[in-house]
Amino acid sequence: MYIYNFLIIGFISKSLKTLGLFLLCWITLLCFFSFIATGSSAQDLQQTTISITKPEGKNVQINCHVSSPDFINTLIHWYQKKGNEAPKRVAYISSTFFLENRNDEGKFSVAKDLSKSVCILTVSKITPQDSATYYCAIWDAHSYYHKVFGSGTKLVVSGKLCVVCVFSPPANSEILQKKLENQTTYVCLIEKFYPEVIRVTWTDDEKEVTDNVVKGDAWQSAKGDDDYSIASWLTVPAENKDKKYYCKYEHEEQQASLSTQGMFHLLKMDFDLLL
Repeated sequence: MYIYNFLIIGFISKSLKTLGLFLLCWITLLCFFSFIATGSSAQDLQQTTISITKPEGKNVQINCHVSSPDFINTLIHWYQKKGNEAPKRVAYISSTFFLENRNDEGKFSVAKDLSKSVCILTVSKITPQDSATYYCAIWDAHSYYHKVFGSGTKLVVSGKLCVVCVFSPPANSEILQKKLENQTTYVCLIEKFYPEVIRVTWTDDEKEVTDNVVKGDAWQSAKGDDDYSIASWLTVPAENKDKKYYCKYEHEEQQASLSTQGMFHLLKMDFDLLL
């Protein structure tokens, strides 16, 4: 009986040790693959145009810059996403391009500009059904289980061409300021633009500022027009009141940068409702 118990205890001890080593190896592998999936990649995708607005019947080209040491052989995918629907692949290219659906022949085509490392998706004779956000994607350089996506370009098919973004109130009053005892809040107000897709960022003289930044949702004109407006807030500590910050926006092909310095003596309005 004693020998039997001894053997049982020995077996359990050995089994637990083996199980512990197995779990340790498994956890190590999980950590390794998590690092691969979330780590930085040698390949990078940039879709600098955030939206394109064209009337029905036109052809549209959507660009994706691919930083890859082997661009010519890199497999690049293009996805279409509509509203709350799941994205679906429409085409892909390595040395030649392929359609996901044969019914889309003549609608989508893909090419590579080798001199600029740019992949180009062409959507031909656009209709309202083509309105969507289009994303380029590649497999991560370290793992075939993880895809890297571009930021997306929204295609708006409309009879109304993009209106140049107009800031209101008039000149030198685009950034509003409110001082409190221990902090200052800047409000960057951008009005009357179409479509609603816009990218707003805050920077100082060196880099993008992301701490204590709030970006509101775009709202439509109360008159029922297609114009949109948006506001973004930046709050900084009182000791940074003399530091220069910039509100930058990108809309269609237009970019602008507004400074927080040198304009407040012209400001005579109360904007508490915006805060």
